[in-house]
Amino acid sequence: MRVSLVKKIVGVYGYPIGHTLSPLFQNAAFKELGLNFIYLPFLVKPKDLKKAIEAVKALNMVGVNITVPYKRAVLPYLDELSPEASKIGAVNTIHHYRGKLIGYNTDGEGFINSLKEEGNFEPEGKNVYLLGAGGAAYGIAFSLIKAGIKSLALTNRTKEKGELLLKHLKKFSPQGCILRFIEFNKRNSATLLKEIDLLVNATSVGMNSDDPLLINFEIFSREIFVYDIVYNKDKKTRLIEAAEERKFPYLEGEKMLIYQGAISFEIWTKRKAPIEVMKRAIKEKNAKVSYGW
Repeated sequence: MRVSLVKKIVGVYGYPIGHTLSPLFQNAAFKELGLNFIYLPFLVKPKDLKKAIEAVKALNMVGVNITVPYKRAVLPYLDELSPEASKIGAVNTIHHYRGKLIGYNTDGEGFINSLKEEGNFEPEGKNVYLLGAGGAAYGIAFSLIKAGIKSLALTNRTKEKGELLLKHLKKFSPQGCILRFIEFNKRNSATLLKEIDLLVNATSVGMNSDDPLLINFEIFSREIFVYDIVYNKDKKTRLIEAAEERKFPYLEGEKMLIYQGAISFEIWTKRKAPIEVMKRAIKEKNAKVSYGW
C-alpha cells in the first residue's frame, strides 16, 4: 500500500502483536470504500502503555484497537468511556474525537453478531459456560447477559480474577440470570457439562499447538455449540478439533475478530463496514498466523 502524508492513521496496540490480522482486513475495507486511512500494528511494551496512549493525541491519530494484555489497563488513560464500555469495564477500541480519547468495547457486540450471523445460534434462554476472565471475557459475558441467557458458569485458572469478573457482572445482571464461578480443578463437572448449550473459550489456550484441551468432551451427553475466540490459521485449535470429532456446531475466533473490527471501523469512519470484503481478505490470507484476544 502506498503511504502518503495525508493518510488518517488507525491501528492496534498489543504485546505481542506480530500475529494480528486486523491490518489485513481493515486496510482492505478502507481501500474498498476509497477512504484515506491506513491501519498499522504497534508493539507496545507494558512500561510504555501510558506514553503510547498519549501518542494517539500527539500524532493526531484517529484511534486504535486495544488487544491483549491491555483491555483493562488502558482505562485510567482515557478521557471518556461509552456507556457500554463503562459497564463492561474493558476497552478494545479508542476513538480520538474532538481532542478527547473515548473508549468503546466492540468485543461483546462483535461476538454476539458473529454468533447469530455466522453460527445461526440464538443465545436467549441458553446456558453458557465461559472459560477465562481476561479483557475479552468481560465484553463477551456482559453481552451474553444482555442478550438474555438463562445462566452463565465461569471458570478461570486464577480464582481471584474469575471471582472479580463474577462480582462485576452481578452489578448489571438481571435477577433471572444465574451466575456462578466454577473452581478450575472442577471445570469438567459432569453435572455442569450436561446442562450447557454454549461453550466459549476466552482464554489464550489454543494459540500454541501443544496447548492442552481444557474440557473433556466425553462428558457431554448432547450436542452443544462451541465458540473458540482463539484461532490458529494453519491448524484448528484442539477445542475446535474436539467439536468437529463430535460433530458439534462451532465458530473459530476469526469470526469475532472480523465482526468486532467492523464496529471499530464504523466508529472511526462513520461509514458502514464492508463485512464481505473483510471476510474475503481473511480468507485469502495464506501466511501461518494465530490470533489471541
